[in-house]
Amino acid sequence: MSELWNILNNSSQNQGLISNDKTGLILLIGIALLTGILWQTPNGRKIIYPLTLLSTWYHEMAHGLMAVMLGANFKRLEIFANGNGLAQYEYRGSLFLGPIGKVLVSAAGPMGPPIIGAGFILASRSWQTSQQLLLILGSFMLISVLIWVRTGIGILLITCLGLLILGIGLEASEQIQVFTVRFLGVQACISTLRDFNYVFRYYNGYSDTAQIAKVLILPHWFWGILITIASLFLLLQSLRIAYFYN
Repeated sequence: MSELWNILNNSSQNQGLISNDKTGLILLIGIALLTGILWQTPNGRKIIYPLTLLSTWYHEMAHGLMAVMLGANFKRLEIFANGNGLAQYEYRGSLFLGPIGKVLVSAAGPMGPPIIGAGFILASRSWQTSQQLLLILGSFMLISVLIWVRTGIGILLITCLGLLILGIGLEASEQIQVFTVRFLGVQACISTLRDFNYVFRYYNGYSDTAQIAKVLILPHWFWGILITIASLFLLLQSLRIAYFYN
């Protein structure tokens, strides 16, 4: 294991992944574009399967945690082999804030990850903060497996990813740790766009944007457009600040 970290560390130092010449920025944008393209085809999703399930975990955890914040009981998180997921929660009476609470839970899935992802990217300007975030995220992924994740493929992949992130936080060089936090932040920001059509479809009233539209009147596609623009804005602005305002 130590030899693997040494190889990664030497590679990052030689190639300047997060150097001032913005090589890291170009690499991150390239990875984001490639990930987005591969997600649009069934075979592409298989190639980046771990990232597909990571995006599902981001999305469903955001739903579940927002529900908890508004007084619901987050019962379980299901991640299926095809990349889809489901956060199951229940509440007695009504959520805090009533109908607006339901909007917040629905919006948390597509918008929570971009907000958190942008926060990761901004926080990566500090190596110490990057290391702490890796340890927190890796630990939280393992905790989520113990408490909420209830499907075999979800347990396996999220556990492996959590251990990998913890390992990077404990053993990797500063360069690798900072780049990893930025990479995870980018993946969170674009997770909403994995199923690009999802935010624009009604799905018999069960899509997140359809649930929002039921309360806030404006059509579901309007909220889909707004979510897409907001996600891209958060991604681009956080990268701009991280790389150009150190």
